[in-house]
Amino acid sequence: MADLSSLKDLGTSAEAAAPVHVRKVDSLGRSYATGKRKDAVARVWVKAGSGKIIVNGKDFTAYFARPVLQMILRQPIVAAARDGQFDIIATVAGGGLSGQAGAVRHGLSKALTYFEPGLRSVLKKGGFLTRDSRVVERKKYGKAKARRSFQFSKR
Repeated sequence: MADLSSLKDLGTSAEAAAPVHVRKVDSLGRSYATGKRKDAVARVWVKAGSGKIIVNGKDFTAYFARPVLQMILRQPIVAAARDGQFDIIATVAGGGLSGQAGAVRHGLSKALTYFEPGLRSVLKKGGFLTRDSRVVERKKYGKAKARRSFQFSKR
């Protein structure tokens, strides 16, 4: 019976070791995070400001011309109800525009949680902190694409 009482003590120590999310800000008052999606990798810096979003040295509306991509990028800010309160600077490389927008969204969500840990629950519920791990499947030999076979003919 002594074994069972020792197990009871283990349960309480595990609850006390729950992760504590701390504010991570550099000397310039910025928080930094890396976001990834498909082959795209985004480095995102967030600081308190007027709401400017700059991607690769351009305004985000010029870089992501399609409204759908602009909406994807702004989703975490809108979900956290912090529109116009942060200046965001992002550099993104690799992949296509859709993957890059997803990478910036992922990095922005992580950077917001580092800047303001209270937003973590809202962003986690929205699914913005989870890295979308789906990538393009590799092409196999003897196939036209990853799974597509060449056209079959009896003749």
